[in-house]
Amino acid sequence: MGISGALGFVALAGWVAVIAGIGLAITAASQNRSSRTGVTLAIVGLIVGILFGVISQGIIIVQPQEVAVVFDTVSGQLLEPRGPGISIVVPVIQQATIYSVAQREYTMSGSTSSGAAQGDDAVVGRTADGQEVRIDATIIYNIETTTANLIHQRWQQRFEGSLVRPTVRGIIRDEVARYNVEEVYSTQREALRIGIEDLVRTRFAQEGLSVTDFLIRDVRFTDEYAQSIEQKQIAEQNRLRAQQEADRLRVEAQGQRDAAVFQAEGERLSAVERANGEADALRLRAQAEADAILLRAQADAQALALINEQISQNPDLIQWRYVDTLADNIEIMLLPSNSPFVFDFQSLTAGQTGTRSAGEAVTPAEKPAVEAASGD
Repeated sequence: MGISGALGFVALAGWVAVIAGIGLAITAASQNRSSRTGVTLAIVGLIVGILFGVISQGIIIVQPQEVAVVFDTVSGQLLEPRGPGISIVVPVIQQATIYSVAQREYTMSGSTSSGAAQGDDAVVGRTADGQEVRIDATIIYNIETTTANLIHQRWQQRFEGSLVRPTVRGIIRDEVARYNVEEVYSTQREALRIGIEDLVRTRFAQEGLSVTDFLIRDVRFTDEYAQSIEQKQIAEQNRLRAQQEADRLRVEAQGQRDAAVFQAEGERLSAVERANGEADALRLRAQAEADAILLRAQADAQALALINEQISQNPDLIQWRYVDTLADNIEIMLLPSNSPFVFDFQSLTAGQTGTRSAGEAVTPAEKPAVEAASGD
């Protein structure tokens, strides 16, 4: 029980004492006894009842989420709003009205169980292209402590039904009329919500209310348009599936083409590598053969140089090589009569037979040379 309640209880007790004192005084007088006690009790009770009644009326307790608007009946003006705590006013002369400054929620819905008003309270509007839409909305707001006097002066306790509801509904209808039905349905829904909230915030601020948030809970269309939307969504889904299938086939074809190109490029590079390898092999083989021929030529040249050197030092070497290459079983060699001698017979016979006396026999080993030298 608060202080004001306690004081009121004391005042009530005083008034009870007044009634009891009067009763005792009447009873005593009817019995020819002194009524002093009853009169005293009635007087004390009257004083207590009046005093504590006035005091209880003059003390107001404002809770943390409340504000007290005080009206002075003498001056006819509203005094400064009283914030949370204990405030004292002059009974009868000053009247205090308590308003809640806590967050309030007002919902307009087509569902009978969730709206602030009974029945279907959805906001019905028409879009720029003439389509009817039904919008469920919620506005969250509160009374500003510093501007509570404005609410009390203009609307008092009927501000919710006379200000909040019609203002929000009118702004929603006006804003919906700026958009086509498809924009309300999808692309511009958030823009619609923001536009409504900004206008409501501005309008409420002029009346001493502060807007915390505005919510579009649901948007419903006529059955015909809902069916057209469904058909359009089905067509869009079919189009997306066809596009995805086309993209898949395109990707597969591109992959096959890339694979064929890659394979052809690989074969080309392989052929080039093989050709380069064969060319390198032929080049190396030709180079090796050329080097071998050069080495053989160099060897032959060196051999001829050595032979020439030996021949120049020993002219008889050719004759010796000729005789040396003859077979061992050759005894007679016939040469044409018009052929020049292969070598000097005189020097041969001189070198091989020495000084031979007339009639000395020639050895079988000397016969081929002698006969070859005789020529006939």
